[in-house]
Amino acid sequence: MTLTLSDIQAAHDRIKHYIIETPVLRLYNLEEILGCEVYVKLENMQHTKAFKLRGVMNTLLQLTDEELNRGVVTSSSGNHGHAVAYAANMLGIKATVAVPNTAPPFKLQKIKDYGAEIIPTTVEERFKLQDSLVKEHGYTLIPPFNDYRIMAGQGTVGLEILNQLPDVDRIFVPASGGGLVAGIAAAVKESSKNVIVHGVEPGNLPKFATSLKNNKITQVENKGTIADGLVSIVPGEKNFPLVQKYVDSFYTVSDEAMKKGQKLLLMEAKILAEISSSIAVGGILNGEIDVNPEDKVCFVITGGNLGFDQLEYIKDTEI
Repeated sequence: MTLTLSDIQAAHDRIKHYIIETPVLRLYNLEEILGCEVYVKLENMQHTKAFKLRGVMNTLLQLTDEELNRGVVTSSSGNHGHAVAYAANMLGIKATVAVPNTAPPFKLQKIKDYGAEIIPTTVEERFKLQDSLVKEHGYTLIPPFNDYRIMAGQGTVGLEILNQLPDVDRIFVPASGGGLVAGIAAAVKESSKNVIVHGVEPGNLPKFATSLKNNKITQVENKGTIADGLVSIVPGEKNFPLVQKYVDSFYTVSDEAMKKGQKLLLMEAKILAEISSSIAVGGILNGEIDVNPEDKVCFVITGGNLGFDQLEYIKDTEI
């Protein structure tokens, strides 16, 4: 199996009544600062305040009644678990989420609010735990990224960007395990060869940059990052070949740059975005990513699930 444009188009038809077609906005007041035409795809305005619901709904809506009745399980640092809990609650089925210790309390509470069972784990052990829960209880696994149905659902973001901003030049996509960047890149490149798609990941966790350099999937050392939504230490085995095929380049960005990006979005654009969503904006602001004045650049704002405690660390950040 692989991922095709028709898979992504079918996913969009399947989930369109369960999601919001989030807006693309031009942020004129950031253009002089960032040095390009600035557009944002606001997935922080999605149901569950993050893009993850797209892939989750596309997957759940293809399960059999037997699979649904067994209950579902996943591992997540927050937004994917939130989406699984939300969708399971809507469909009246049981959900269990293995949550790494990097997940912020605000996101944990969102998962609990929809009635999912939470089992604590670590970034390194989370996938082993979810697999053991499948074997022990017979749950149906809803992977956070390493699944073609998930990628097809996330790829609908790319279809919408092309529809809303047909003359876009470059799209920057935050990357963890690779579900979103692979899905968007497949949708975009199979529709328009002229659009450049960039993946962006934390400098402390350069799993895609390292894997692409090595031409094979490579697990990197977990040095930690402030970006709680981008904590994967190895690309998904199904995601990586699609990234190799479709993504034009990968950038790594420092935690300090992400802070600057989050503060710029909040104070100048009035957009409340997670630190993970701010990675590409911060990279440009901090001189770690280059753009051109004539570029129409779309930044995927992946989520907006954060508490006041997660703004404290940008209070003294200079932009």
